[in-house]
Amino acid sequence: METLVVDHPLVAHKLTTLRDVRTDSPTFRRLADELVTLLAYEATRDVRVTDVTVDTPLTPAHGVRLARPVPLVVPILRAGLGMLDGMTRLLPTAEVGFLGMIRDESTLKAQTYATRLPEDLSGRQCYVLDPMLATGGTLAAAIDFLFDRGARDVTAICLLAAPEGIAYLDEAFRGGDRPIRVVTAALDERLNENGYIVPGLGDAGDRLYGVV
Repeated sequence: METLVVDHPLVAHKLTTLRDVRTDSPTFRRLADELVTLLAYEATRDVRVTDVTVDTPLTPAHGVRLARPVPLVVPILRAGLGMLDGMTRLLPTAEVGFLGMIRDESTLKAQTYATRLPEDLSGRQCYVLDPMLATGGTLAAAIDFLFDRGARDVTAICLLAAPEGIAYLDEAFRGGDRPIRVVTAALDERLNENGYIVPGLGDAGDRLYGVV
């Protein structure tokens, strides 16, 4: 498994405002959207392309286009929805699937309550959107789900990650034959006793959409 912490001043600037408890939901949504686009730029560095030739006004020119099957973007509901626009802005031709997963706060285990994905993901590059990689259980379950349907490789894009979550994923998929990559804006200090990232930014879903 590969982990990439994106080291860029604009990423750090936007993340700092996201962390601030005084940042309201409209501002939080806008900054999360902008931050995801920056992270997606790095996350798609290995997206598959095919060579093509196009006609310019002067002469033919060699270039590339996204290979088929096109990438699949999978936000994990509900907080992952706040990252979707920022991702599809960079990959407008990608298809979008959805996974509804929730963490049991007593066991910290992920449960799936809704899916909207192709049955066959053979050969697909998948990009999972999950703001917080905390314990790693939810993301691991999502990656397992995609691999079970034949996904070729999976890249997870997270606003923040905890060392415990990275370690959990590394252990869960060690020895696997399909690539996994985590791209994040920061690797924070630790998890607290309730499984929240410290210093973190609070509950991403609540800060995006309010407490429900």
